[in-house]
Amino acid sequence: MSSSDRVIIFDTTLRDGEQSPGASMTKEEKLRIAKALERMRVDVIEAGFAIASPGDFDAVKAIADTIQDSTICSLSRALDGDIERAAEALAGANSGRIHTFIATSPIHMQHKLRMQPDQVLEQAVRAIKKARNLCSDVEFSCEDAGRSEIDFLCRVVEAAIDAGARTINIPDTVGYAIPHEYAELIRQLMNRVPNADKAVFSVHCHNDLGLAVANSLAAVVAGARQVECTINGLGERAGNAALEEVVMAIKTRHDLLGVHTNIDTPHILSVSRMVSGITGFPVQPNKAIVGANAFAHESGIHQDGVLKHRETYEIMAAQDVGWHANKMVMGKHSGRSAFRSRLLELGIELASETELNAAFARFKDLADKKHEIFDEDLQALVSETLAEDAPEFYKLVSLEVASKTGEVPHAHLVLNMDGVEVASDDQGSGPVDATFKAIEKVAQSGATLQLYSVNAITQGTDSQGEVTVRLERGGRIVNGNGADTDIVIASAKAYLNALNLMHIGADKAHPQVDGV
Repeated sequence: MSSSDRVIIFDTTLRDGEQSPGASMTKEEKLRIAKALERMRVDVIEAGFAIASPGDFDAVKAIADTIQDSTICSLSRALDGDIERAAEALAGANSGRIHTFIATSPIHMQHKLRMQPDQVLEQAVRAIKKARNLCSDVEFSCEDAGRSEIDFLCRVVEAAIDAGARTINIPDTVGYAIPHEYAELIRQLMNRVPNADKAVFSVHCHNDLGLAVANSLAAVVAGARQVECTINGLGERAGNAALEEVVMAIKTRHDLLGVHTNIDTPHILSVSRMVSGITGFPVQPNKAIVGANAFAHESGIHQDGVLKHRETYEIMAAQDVGWHANKMVMGKHSGRSAFRSRLLELGIELASETELNAAFARFKDLADKKHEIFDEDLQALVSETLAEDAPEFYKLVSLEVASKTGEVPHAHLVLNMDGVEVASDDQGSGPVDATFKAIEKVAQSGATLQLYSVNAITQGTDSQGEVTVRLERGGRIVNGNGADTDIVIASAKAYLNALNLMHIGADKAHPQVDGV
């Protein structure tokens, strides 16, 4: 195939995906995901918004300094300070890109920017030229392009290309577009802008109407050759176009679309699980491609058909996206070498022997409780191992709960609070409620519990429970995660993890104040 048949996959899980309330990730977690995305052969990884906070800058820099095969991108507003900070973070990148943007829709220019169209055009050009002097690869986005006037949009795009932008992003920022309408917008821009052939047209679709993937594919048919997307469709509000759905639609319907990507698709499932585990956003069972039921058949007619010939009811092979790709069963007799090998197959590369030893010790402890260890268990225990390396103000020492029919549940626990052990007791409507109240009796965090979610990591009654706790305080939202074969202990771990995140990041800004 020619290069014009390739669709560039631009992953923004670490930037736009992090804008989901509670989905903030540490530098180490971002780097772990970035390595998995590189292994999956993602073309461009948007690592963050460098000027948003010192933590975001450090994460972008660490990823830029580490990743070799993917282009590393940092977002910036059309402001000198943003652009300079992005360039500084990307200085060590093997291949770097500055992604700058400004809003072009009447509603954004009037009410948010308070600028006239000519002022917006002038600022866009100035920003692109500055970025181009600092980085050879510059992308420009017309924020809220889906609601922009086509004549003005054409002017801005032409000027942006003349100024040095080699990728032009036409985002559906608020998820307002309908596929045929969005395709026509892309088609008109590519036909009307005189220098359109000098740039790659990109699309970035939000899912407010559930059409992000459909709009992205419609744009590809119209000529767009970069799709901006996230793992599991993660993102603010209703999320972004899901990478796994875009990629597999292109692969499965090559007969109709006639394009391809460079994504190594058998890694999709493991990356999906990694992102879900790190962010605490579980994947719904009926989610396309990576949901637990994506290749499950309950109907007898369907089961019979699949047994006779898979393609009667399956349009793609489960193995193509990583389901059942490896039959190795891990258990208490598995050695350190097999453990390391399986982690590498899952895209997990621990930074040191110390981390590997700690994770292996947890694996052995879990293997004493469970007969078989699944990939999801490994993802969870690695996350927990790495989390222990971060400063922990609160740590669970011991927990004892009593729950009997006709009696009020009671919890007694001992916490290590900044090196000092403190005991606490309380009652609640259930063992988890009693545990949380006992924690709060000593923590007195002032946080509000917004979400409590329990998911079985694997099948069977010996499955680990993965708990997500979302806390809010003063407008700041954090997600805490915990896993254990005992649900109450997992719940306590998740709550304490959230409190630690709240405590450690008390001064951390939201990962982004604006964006496409």
